[in-house]
Order: sequence, then C-alpha cells, then structure tokens
Amino acid sequence: MGSTLVVRSKIDELAVKDGKKMSISSDFHDKLNIVVEDLIKKACERAKANNRNTVMARDL
Repeated sequence: MGSTLVVRSKIDELAVKDGKKMSISSDFHDKLNIVVEDLIKKACERAKANNRNTVMARDL
C-alpha cells in the first residue's frame, strides 16, 4: 500500500451516530485507505480512457 490518504482524526470526528461518538477500529482506517487509493486509481484510468490528463469528479 502507498502512503496514508485518510486522516484518522478526521474519520474519528465524523464517526458520530445519534450524537454519540462511535469507536473506530484500527483496521477500519487501513481498509478505508485502500478503498480510497483504489477509487483514485480507477478515476485516473477513466480520465485517461477519455483522453484527459485531468481527473474530474465525474470520473468517480
């Protein structure tokens, strides 16, 4: 896996349900990083397939 793409403290801040802070396991952060990395790679592939060097929101 590459570098860390997600900020753990920001994930922890968002993990709230019904006003209560949820606990986040360490493997969640690791898996989310992998998912984000894959999403970026796929978006890059789509941009290239459309003859662009710019990745846009529509590539997601």
